[in-house]
Amino acid sequence: MTRTDTPTAWDERTQLTTFLDYARATAVAKCEDVTPENAVRAPLPGSPLMTLAGLVNHLRWVEYWWFQVIFLGEEDESPWTDEDPDREMRIAVDMPLADVLREYEEASARYRELVAANDLDAKAERPIRDGRHPDLRWILLHLIEETARHNGHLDIVRELVDGKTGV
Repeated sequence: MTRTDTPTAWDERTQLTTFLDYARATAVAKCEDVTPENAVRAPLPGSPLMTLAGLVNHLRWVEYWWFQVIFLGEEDESPWTDEDPDREMRIAVDMPLADVLREYEEASARYRELVAANDLDAKAERPIRDGRHPDLRWILLHLIEETARHNGHLDIVRELVDGKTGV
């Protein structure tokens, strides 16, 4: 995944997808060269699920939720349950980080195609909590915000587990 925040064109779709891809690539870059032990270390005592692997797996499943479940209206086959709403973060510590990153990048590629094939004004099949059906534009904006916010968490966790900063 190329990491750039400069779009190839200035239309709305290109700008939105460029920023989402930039945020995605940043999440992946924050995991470069981390050891397997540090990928699953949770350095924040009050947040035992906050690991590099867990955060990236969360991002992967959040996109699944918004694109496949909400936008397309598919059945929810995500790992979380009512009893374990953070399960996607919990199961990531038992997965090699390379697998987590590969699954995230593969999902990102599928969702790039989905976005390219749909109008930004297309409404989601399923409603959100307030009963409204967001359009694809809103979903993209939400995922940019969600990914960027968790990139901040990745920054903190990475610095705490091995001192690496930047990206």
